[in-house]
Amino acid sequence: MWVLVSAAFIIALGYGLVAPIIPQFASSFGVGMAAAGAVVSVFAGTRLVFAPASGSLIDAFGSRKVYLTGLITVAVATGLVALAQEYWHMLALRAIAGFGSTMFTVSAVGLVIRLSPPEIRGKCSSAYASGFLFGNIAGPILGAALSVLGMRWPFAIYGVMVALAAFVVWWRMPRQIGAVAAKGTGLPALTAREAFRDHAYRASLSGGFANGWSNFGVRVATVPLFAAAAFENGAAIAGLAMTAFAAGNAVALQFSGRLSDRVGRKPLILIGLALNAAFTATFGFSHHFATLMAVSVGAGVGAGLFNPAQQAVLADIVGPGRSGGKVVATYQMAQDSGTILGPIVIGTVAHVYGFGPAFALCAAITLVACLLWGFGRETLALKQLAG
Repeated sequence: MWVLVSAAFIIALGYGLVAPIIPQFASSFGVGMAAAGAVVSVFAGTRLVFAPASGSLIDAFGSRKVYLTGLITVAVATGLVALAQEYWHMLALRAIAGFGSTMFTVSAVGLVIRLSPPEIRGKCSSAYASGFLFGNIAGPILGAALSVLGMRWPFAIYGVMVALAAFVVWWRMPRQIGAVAAKGTGLPALTAREAFRDHAYRASLSGGFANGWSNFGVRVATVPLFAAAAFENGAAIAGLAMTAFAAGNAVALQFSGRLSDRVGRKPLILIGLALNAAFTATFGFSHHFATLMAVSVGAGVGAGLFNPAQQAVLADIVGPGRSGGKVVATYQMAQDSGTILGPIVIGTVAHVYGFGPAFALCAAITLVACLLWGFGRETLALKQLAG
């Protein structure tokens, strides 16, 4: 588990170097805003398209092999962006990186499921999420320090960092970990159709979609636009709002996983979704700096409460003895779908009706997921709850 957490931190740290400059670097090839934005969209789009195939690869070859292959793909494709001479070079390389990203993210969740002891699954999920979170916080700081190098070097450095993460996993994680489950247990891989029969899994899909919609999509794409419209120094305010969200998330992650192992997954999910919805609904009315910061922290706390518990639910459903590549991939597709659709829909609503109704719609999407989870079953074993 600590190998995975360390790799997650290294990957997120490197991504923080390039994320702020991807659209600007695309624009340097003389293309318009739409084409520059397409470099971001093609990455998310290929992740969505390739998710089912990545699940099948995991079931066929095991999580460890697919994880390493995905990391190497991202390392090479992103590193080559530094050498791009035309816009389409960058677009194609970002698409290839999207394929690799799906491979390592889906397989990483599969490894977390395989390695997490049932009694501390929530804690393991929190630790893995914390690795990514702290890397995402430190990455832009490092990127600012390296800004004097120009826009090409960060892509090369990111490629090296992802390759380093692949080396750490190859070196420190034994080959038998993440092997195909059926070879060791005789149990077939859990199919998405089987998982769909479980209301907890269906509820998790709605929670993943809502999380992608509000926290991955709209928070990144629409909150900066709101800050630019509501505050004089919008860019700086948007950055502080995202930092405040990350801070609230980080605080919640330090206890939410352990708490879900003690009191159950469902209470943490319900409370987290409700908090995230309540604070997201007030974003569009937060015209004072202190209010915006407080709302951002609250939304981050809500996300930090339900995310580890939801991942632990996936682990509970799949269990340690079976491969669940397709099950995890379907969950990832639900989350990516929200990430892609959220900014488009909310941006349109904000343009026509204003930011208040737009963020209220985000809250409504999250509340629907909360309602569906109200009918979902508790996946933590009763004997664990009793203990």
